[in-house]
Amino acid sequence: MQTHFRDLTCGDARREHVGRRLSLAGWVHRRRDLGQLIFLDLRDRYGITQVVVDAQEAPHAHAAAATVRNEFVVRVEGMLAARLPGTENPKLATGEVELRAAEVTILSTARTPAFPINEPDQEADEAVRLRFRYLDLRREPMLRRILARSRLVEAIRAVHHDHGFVEIETPMLIKSTPEGARDFIVPSRLQPGSVYALPQSPQQLKQLLMVSGLDRYFQIARCFRDEDLRGDSQPEFTQLDLEMSFVAEEDVMAFVEAMVIEVSRAVVPERPIQHAPFPRFTHREALDRFGSDKPDLRYGMELHDLGEQARGSGFRVFEETLAGGGRVVGLAAPGMATASRSTVDELTELAKRFGAKGLVSIAIEGSGAVRSPIAKIVGDDRAEAMAVAAGASPGDLVLIVADRDVLAQEVLGRLRVELGARLGLADQEVLAYCWVHRFPMYQWDVENGRWDATHNPFSAPIPEHVELLTTLSGDPSRPSPEDPAGRALAQQYDLALNGWELGGGSVRIHQRDLLERSFSMMGHTLEGMRQKFGALLDAFEYGAPPHGGIALGIDRWAMILTYQTNIREVMAFPKTQSGSDLMLESPSPAEPGQWAELGLRFVGAPKG
Repeated sequence: MQTHFRDLTCGDARREHVGRRLSLAGWVHRRRDLGQLIFLDLRDRYGITQVVVDAQEAPHAHAAAATVRNEFVVRVEGMLAARLPGTENPKLATGEVELRAAEVTILSTARTPAFPINEPDQEADEAVRLRFRYLDLRREPMLRRILARSRLVEAIRAVHHDHGFVEIETPMLIKSTPEGARDFIVPSRLQPGSVYALPQSPQQLKQLLMVSGLDRYFQIARCFRDEDLRGDSQPEFTQLDLEMSFVAEEDVMAFVEAMVIEVSRAVVPERPIQHAPFPRFTHREALDRFGSDKPDLRYGMELHDLGEQARGSGFRVFEETLAGGGRVVGLAAPGMATASRSTVDELTELAKRFGAKGLVSIAIEGSGAVRSPIAKIVGDDRAEAMAVAAGASPGDLVLIVADRDVLAQEVLGRLRVELGARLGLADQEVLAYCWVHRFPMYQWDVENGRWDATHNPFSAPIPEHVELLTTLSGDPSRPSPEDPAGRALAQQYDLALNGWELGGGSVRIHQRDLLERSFSMMGHTLEGMRQKFGALLDAFEYGAPPHGGIALGIDRWAMILTYQTNIREVMAFPKTQSGSDLMLESPSPAEPGQWAELGLRFVGAPKG
C-alpha cells in the first residue's frame, strides 16, 4: 500500500523486506528511551512495527524522536533489518524485523488521551469513550470489532451478488406509515406543513420492487425508530433487507439459511455452527419447550408440562391454575439441589418480577431423596413424579411456575436464561442458529378494540388459513375478538442466534382484497388505507407476484459474532441510552432561522 508517506503499512514488514530502505507512517503506540537508543512502536490499523533510533547512526532522527510522545503521528524512513536473535516478538506479525531509522518526521502532535490507547484491557468510562470515540476506535478491541463488522457486510454483499440479487438503495425521505414504533419526522421547507419520515424499514418499497419485476433485491439499509433504547437497539441502525419473488416460505428460509452459513464461515471461521441445517420450531413449540420465541440452543434445560402430575395433587395453586385453563410447567436446573434458601428466594423474586405469582421448587438430593416446601401437601411420590417429568436427575433442582398459558412458559423461559448464564451452560464459541415460524397472525388489542399484527401488517396467512381472513363474524368494519382470523397462523419466520432475535420476515399478502381485509381487521378505514398504503394497494392492481423476504439486524449480528452484548460496541458512532451523541453534542437546539425557514416555531414539549 505505497503512498507519498509510506511504502508499507505498519503490519506489512516481513523478513523478505530486510535490506530495503522503507518509509512507514502511523501513530506512536509506545516510546522507550534508553539514552542512545530510542524505541518507537509505530501503529496503524494494520499492525505495529518496531522502530529503532540510534543517536550514533542518526543524530537528527534521535533528536526528533526524543520529543515524540504517545499518539504523535510520525513518518519514519530507514533500513529494514532483522531483529537480533532472542529479541524477536512472536506476538507481532512484524516481530522478526525492525526499522533502523535514518529520518523521523513529526507529522502531528497529540495531547494526552482521555484514556490509554495502548492498554486495551484497561476499563474506561463509556461516556468518556463515546465523547472521544475517534480515540476509542484506535484501541485494538474496538478496531477489531469494526473490522469484523466490515467483513460481515462484505461477505453479505458477495453472497447476494453471487445469487443474482440486485442491490438497490431506497429513499431516506418517505411517507410516514405505522411500523410499530414512532417515526422520526423531517419537515419540508418546499411544502410547508408537510413532513417526510425517516424509514423504519424499506418494507413497502421493497414490495413495490417485486411488483416492478426486480425479483431479487437486497440492501444494506439504514433504518430509524424513535423508541426507547436498550442494549440491543439504537435510534438508527443497519439491517440486511432482502425480498424475493415467486417464492414460498421454504424458498426464502432455505436461501437465508445457506447465506447465513456462508457468511458466518467467512467472517468467523473459527466459531463452529452448532446445527446445520438449522433446527425449526413452530412459535408454539418454542414457547412450550424454551419459554421464548428466540431460544438459546447452546444448552438444554428445556421446559416440561407438569399438568398431568399436578392435577389432583391437592396443592391449591396447581388445582386453581389448571381449573382456569392455565399451565403448570417446570425445568430442571442441573446440580442446583444444594442451592441455599436465599438463592431459591432470589429466584422466586425474579419470577415475580417477570410476572408470575410465585415459584415452587423441588430438590432431588444425591441420594435420590426429594426435598420441597410442597412435599407435605402433595406427598413425596408425587413430588418425585413431577421432578422426573421435568427431566431432573439426582443433584438437580426443579423450578415450577403455575400461571396462565404463555405467561407461565415465558416466566420460566426467562429464568432458564438467567440460570444458563449463572451456571455457565452455554459454549461461548458456538453459533446456535434456529428458525421459529408459524406465528399467530394477530393478537387482540383490548384497549383499542382491534387486532394487531404480531409482526407486520403485510404478512400472509398460511395457505390453509386464508379462509379465516375472509370469513366474517359480523360487521367487517368492526373487528371483534370472535373473528375467525384471530386463529390464523402467518407465514412468518424469525431467525434466532444464541438467544437473540437476529431478524424476521414473512411471505407477503400480494392480493389487494386480502390485504385490505387484513388492514380493516387492524382498525384501518378504507380512506386510512389509501392514505397510508395507497401506492402498494394500487400496485397490486397491476400484477403482483407472490413474494417474501426478511430483514436481519447487521449491528446485532456483528455484536454476537464478536462476543458482545451491546450493539454500541460494534457501531463506529453510536448514541447513548438517551439518544444523545456525546461527541457531536447532538441533538441540539435549532437556530431560530432554521425554524423560520420551515414555517415552524418551538412551543415546548407536550405535557403529560
